[in-house]
Amino acid sequence: MKKVLFIGLVWPEPQSSAAGTRILQLVRMFQHAGYEIVFASAAAKSSYSHPLLQENVREEYIQLNDSSFDDFITCLEPHIVVFDRFVSEEQYGWRVRQYWPSALTILDTEDLHFLRKARQDAIKQNTIIDFYGDITTREIAAILRCDLSLIISKSEMKLLLETFRLPAELLYYLPFLESKIEASAKHAWTSFSQRKNFVFIGNFLHEPNWHTVQLLKTRIWPELRKRLSGVELHIYGAYASEKVYQLHQPKENFLIKGRADDARKTLETYRALIAPIQFGAGVKGKFIDAMQAGTPSVTTAVGAESMSAEGLWNGYIEDDLNSFVEKAALLYADLEVWHEAQEKGVTILNSTSSRERFETPFLIYVDELKEDLDTHRRQNFVGQILQSQYYNASKYMSLWIEEKNKNIR
Repeated sequence: MKKVLFIGLVWPEPQSSAAGTRILQLVRMFQHAGYEIVFASAAAKSSYSHPLLQENVREEYIQLNDSSFDDFITCLEPHIVVFDRFVSEEQYGWRVRQYWPSALTILDTEDLHFLRKARQDAIKQNTIIDFYGDITTREIAAILRCDLSLIISKSEMKLLLETFRLPAELLYYLPFLESKIEASAKHAWTSFSQRKNFVFIGNFLHEPNWHTVQLLKTRIWPELRKRLSGVELHIYGAYASEKVYQLHQPKENFLIKGRADDARKTLETYRALIAPIQFGAGVKGKFIDAMQAGTPSVTTAVGAESMSAEGLWNGYIEDDLNSFVEKAALLYADLEVWHEAQEKGVTILNSTSSRERFETPFLIYVDELKEDLDTHRRQNFVGQILQSQYYNASKYMSLWIEEKNKNIR
């Protein structure tokens, strides 16, 4: 049986972050296609790590900067290796290429980290966006070293192709792989009258979410609650720290709820999701969950980036904060507007993130790429240079650390 080795930066936590959902979707896609799946990580598990063993996925603990990985991959003989974000490729890519070079290497970018960082810096420093920095160099180098990189956002595809002029054959647009919203699912949704209050949800280890909650607390909610008496805003998110809980203000109807055990079931009980996201990258899992739950939303252009279909949104897209408040109040109070927004969400998700639409073409492409991998690699000469010259620094640093650790033992 053909094998796929996933090298995880962390063990997947689909109930904590969209990144966990994304990597698990890829695992299941390859598994349904008949591959044996091995998931390996050097990270420690948490109580929220997904039980991969229950899905017949083999789990392996690996070590950083240790030659035991060389023996592991040689014995495993994987057909495909998937790196979970560019840092995993930096850590293990050279070992994969040296000890099992026949494996097709795929980088799942999740989102472009350098884009998120550039936007974050621009917001915090009140400057124009500057894409060029250390993280940009590292991430694009990892993309060039791999046989294929998965890009979750059309906007990020455009950036890589037009601004950085990366070869199109190294990139593949693969959005979230969701089940289509069928009529039966819609009929099971909680009705407008049964829902109440606003909600925001997001992992607090992710800086854009923390920034958004601060903006909600200081700018959006004080104005919005004046328009809708008795309505509350509930904030959910994994890994909420003390600074997050300090924002909990029952007298202001601003409530920190902590982790949601099931994001979609939680969202089903609320009338609207509000997320005035100021920076970030990729596709936001909170909106996928909201559409699956039949919950309309109000967000910004950055929040809705690469998710709207032909200008549609399941609510409103507003960058001006005053307009944001007005549209949130309208969406919350008007039944007709709310239902129309809900239907738009169905259209958006089914047209942009349907598993049925994207899985099969991708798997066919992977098979074709594997069949002619030598030609594909020869055409990526820059990638060969990066593998053999300056970027071998990570390899020799790793070997140095390994020898140092041996002496410590």
